Amino acid sequence: MKLTARVAAIVATAMLMGAGFGTAYGHGDEHDTAYGKPGDPKKPAKIVQIVMRDADGKMLFNPDKIRVKKGEQIRFMLRNNGVQDHEFVVGILEENLKHMKEMEKNPDMEHDEPNAKRLKPNATGEIIWQFTKAGTFDFSCLIPGHRQAGMFGTMVVE
Repeated sequence: MKLTARVAAIVATAMLMGAGFGTAYGHGDEHDTAYGKPGDPKKPAKIVQIVMRDADGKMLFNPDKIRVKKGEQIRFMLRNNGVQDHEFVVGILEENLKHMKEMEKNPDMEHDEPNAKRLKPNATGEIIWQFTKAGTFDFSCLIPGHRQAGMFGTMVVE
């Protein structure tokens, strides 16, 4: 019986991804999104360091507001200085909020996509992203409860 529930969960996740959700989050898709596209590691990039922290019930990114230029490629250098796993997911606010709800149903879901990375405590990682469109975008930790505890920020592309 337990195996049937697991199979059903896997099928449901696969259907969600096949229904277009995966495209919004990169999941192997190299095309432009509403907020840009995966960067080219062979090309120059502006380095932006992001530190993830958690203490006293609060979770945050430092910095939590970033300004970049349209067309600019960014190398996000990520460091988790917290005691819990954290994620850095770049997207539009509506997509991140929708995905946050899916994460509540599937808390073990982990990200290692062109626009998203999950890090263990004291771990480092990077994301290379090119912002091809102007606008205000979101970055969040979508692990259940983390965004609600303050772990989100704003990306302004001019």
